[in-house]
Amino acid sequence: MINAVGTPQSLLLLGGTSEIGLAVAERCAGLGTRAITLAARPSARLDAAAEKLRGLGAEVRVLPFDALDLDGHPKLVAEAFGDGDVDLTVFAFGLLGDAEQLWQDHAAGVELAQVNFTAPVSLGIAVAERLKEQGHGAIAALSSVAGERVRRSNFVYGATKAGFDGFFLGLGEALRPHGAHVTVVRPGFVRTKMTAGMKPAPLATTADKVADVLLSAVRARKDLVWAPAPWRLVMSALRHVPRPIFRKLPI
Repeated sequence: MINAVGTPQSLLLLGGTSEIGLAVAERCAGLGTRAITLAARPSARLDAAAEKLRGLGAEVRVLPFDALDLDGHPKLVAEAFGDGDVDLTVFAFGLLGDAEQLWQDHAAGVELAQVNFTAPVSLGIAVAERLKEQGHGAIAALSSVAGERVRRSNFVYGATKAGFDGFFLGLGEALRPHGAHVTVVRPGFVRTKMTAGMKPAPLATTADKVADVLLSAVRARKDLVWAPAPWRLVMSALRHVPRPIFRKLPI
């Protein structure tokens, strides 16, 4: 159970090498989370992350996870919940891709859609079943401001995040009567390995700061938050810009 000060006693990180996800896990371990499961493709980076968390006092289990292996998702979730309740599940995996390639390369576009939308739906349904059985627990789903109003500059990626948002916001409503909660986190540009070499956008932030926003929102049982918070005002304004004008904006 999440304790009186809002710290989960158990954490499942789907995307166990995600910089934002690991920042969340490290904060949880530092606050006393005792059981952490990292689900990701086997790699030296995953092994190093597990050892770092063990050094912070957590019991860490590593599970192999491939977002594209949809048939394996129910088994993965069953194994992750097999030793007892999971207080917090963080969805932190995804692809960014090359924006211009994605709409002109069939394989690349479909893979992005499967990883960023189909896989989260697959895993979300499997996790929701477990949370209903527990009668408690939280999901934190890492999305993007790109999904709030899809832009020409990255419309394939933005479309997957729009679908992602819709699913998890709806899942939160479906789970509410069962004692579980879903928080969608919409970061802007985050300085990580995924965005290395890209020109930082306005309101650029870091993985550590997004992790702080995420955990604060989970403690407060918020449905939706932006990271950093000013993105809420920016996107609220952009949602109401007429399309002929929106088309001409340098975004």
